[in-house]
Amino acid sequence: MTIKTATLKNGFRIVTEHMPGLQSASLGIWVGAGGRHERPEQNGVAHFLEHMAFKGTTTRSALQIAEAIEDVGGYINAYTSREVTAYYARVLSGDTALALDVIADILLNPVFDEKEIETERHVILQEIGQAHDTPDDVVFDWLQEQAYPDQPIGRTILGEVERVRSFDREDLARFVGEHYGPEQMILSAAGGIDHDAIVAQAEALFAHMTPGKAAAPELAQFHGGEARQVKDLEQAHFTLAFESPGYRDADFYTAQIYSMALGGGMSSRLFQEIREKRGLCYTIFAQCGAYADTGMTTIYAGTSGEELGDLAQLTMAEMRRAADDMTVAELDRARAQMKAGLLMGLESPSSRAERMARMIQIWGRVPDITETVDKIDAVTLDAVRTHAAHLASQSPAAMALYGPVSGAPALEDLLARRAA
Repeated sequence: MTIKTATLKNGFRIVTEHMPGLQSASLGIWVGAGGRHERPEQNGVAHFLEHMAFKGTTTRSALQIAEAIEDVGGYINAYTSREVTAYYARVLSGDTALALDVIADILLNPVFDEKEIETERHVILQEIGQAHDTPDDVVFDWLQEQAYPDQPIGRTILGEVERVRSFDREDLARFVGEHYGPEQMILSAAGGIDHDAIVAQAEALFAHMTPGKAAAPELAQFHGGEARQVKDLEQAHFTLAFESPGYRDADFYTAQIYSMALGGGMSSRLFQEIREKRGLCYTIFAQCGAYADTGMTTIYAGTSGEELGDLAQLTMAEMRRAADDMTVAELDRARAQMKAGLLMGLESPSSRAERMARMIQIWGRVPDITETVDKIDAVTLDAVRTHAAHLASQSPAAMALYGPVSGAPALEDLLARRAA
């Protein structure tokens, strides 16, 4: 398997990987524009735009877009994150050109029909309502907002209801004009594909685009704080966050391994101590997310209101203890889990296309997988303990609580006891 890259004169980037023996292909366009690129009055427009991509172009109706891919047994979708919006498809190898043509069409020729905008507005409002009715979803939005208050990276991706109700055709077109330039796009394809054919087609479809001058997103500033909403639910939803390295930081893999050892699986510290030994919850985990200039180590648990205080205190105790007695066995187990997840994922052309696009966005190149594995292997026990000690004494932090949480300790008290 060979990764190949190309860049058109206008800055449009292409990366492909031919996977011998595969009869299918995954391909898509990753646009470097997400929730953190929105101004306050635009909050939610990147996600709205993603929905509108499938609602008709100057050459295809919404139905024809769906039929074009599904008539050949393929699949097409999109997603919006805080740093990127992706439009992608999975098809048989012989239909790669068709898939790229459809994706290019929805990006280059949207009509933003007013009737379709109103229809999709109702769909998105239903999506927001569904998120608000899902406690273990909405609590993470509150946590993000507490971590990065009054910043684009801290706002919900879906947007607030009032904003979504106000968006019109001009708002969508303005965001496209500001952020959908060729230099912000990466075409990534993996599977049974032909690099030269994809580059030639990309040249025909995208070479006419004029580079733009998109403003850089506002730098993230982790502030922290507490949000709690008392509601009569069966479970108390507890989330806690600390700032961690961004994905370009030298300590990125150290932070990833630490979060895996702390709460990344059934053998992790939090799972064993809080669920298995004490039975205080059904779900508890830790994860480490990263952005270009910041990151967050996040802990989540769902428990009863009566047991929330004990769970919170034990979580802090485990964080403090990890700085002192994290073992080589735990390090090796977390390292193995990370490498296995990475390598198993690469058996899928969709995962490979996603990884290549992200690597081009982050580094401007696709590191060989052995380079990534070497960085994971290079993490030492001392580095993990040092990182654990940093988090165990770090302030500020962010906390969000939802449900029967009136008796939960304040964040300030938890941090004070953790450091004791």
